[in-house]
Amino acid sequence: MAMRAVIVDDESDARENLRIMLEDNCPEVQVIGQAGSAEEARKMIDELNPNALFLDIKMPGEDGFSLLKSLQGRDIPVVFTTAYDEYALRAFKENALDYLEKPIDPDELQRAVKKLHKLVDEPAEGQQHQSAIAALMNDPASPLSSRVAVPSRDGLVLLKHEDILYLEASDSYTTVFTRDGKRTISSKHIRVFETNLDPKKFFRVHKSYIINLEHLKGFSRTEGNMAQLDSGALIPVSRRRLPDFLSMINTF
Repeated sequence: MAMRAVIVDDESDARENLRIMLEDNCPEVQVIGQAGSAEEARKMIDELNPNALFLDIKMPGEDGFSLLKSLQGRDIPVVFTTAYDEYALRAFKENALDYLEKPIDPDELQRAVKKLHKLVDEPAEGQQHQSAIAALMNDPASPLSSRVAVPSRDGLVLLKHEDILYLEASDSYTTVFTRDGKRTISSKHIRVFETNLDPKKFFRVHKSYIINLEHLKGFSRTEGNMAQLDSGALIPVSRRRLPDFLSMINTF
């Protein structure tokens, strides 16, 4: 059966990059549509009736899991495209679901497409796939977990969201500061954490800092636009981020 796919990702560059990679490495896949949101994807799927979906999970507003729940009964094979950390990716593995970690590797893409073909061509495999998706969405320890995995020099550190005070970038590294006074250095860029952390709880106040809004105690202009955390830490808020930051805290 021909592979007619829709790509769902809120980043236009990511969508186009995947389309080009499919064109170059998997010519048997025809990309019939690209959607930048769950709402747009739902309309596109209704109109175009694809038999495969490349889906980013972490999207503003309605995320990929919410989209899948609204599509229950459609039985469309899915490959997740995600920048999730190692802990979350393990959940996909444990549920035998395919994922492509960004940046996407061409060999991994070909492997995922080969598996998609099997899901499309063999109904029994497709049914097993849908059951695995349902299990993942109902698993409280899966990618929507309240923990974040921080790859460090000593291994993988699992931190509860509420224990994180702030994150600080230094070149391509990120230091995570927690309320017990400890710090964990990760080789992951701060942009990766910004993508994966809950935007309702974590806010990037500066190109080098993300703060946990649950630990925000106040804001000082006399100190030079500083966010004051309950630990006593003062975190600079850039001029560019200041309007959004003030708008954010005024909603609390």
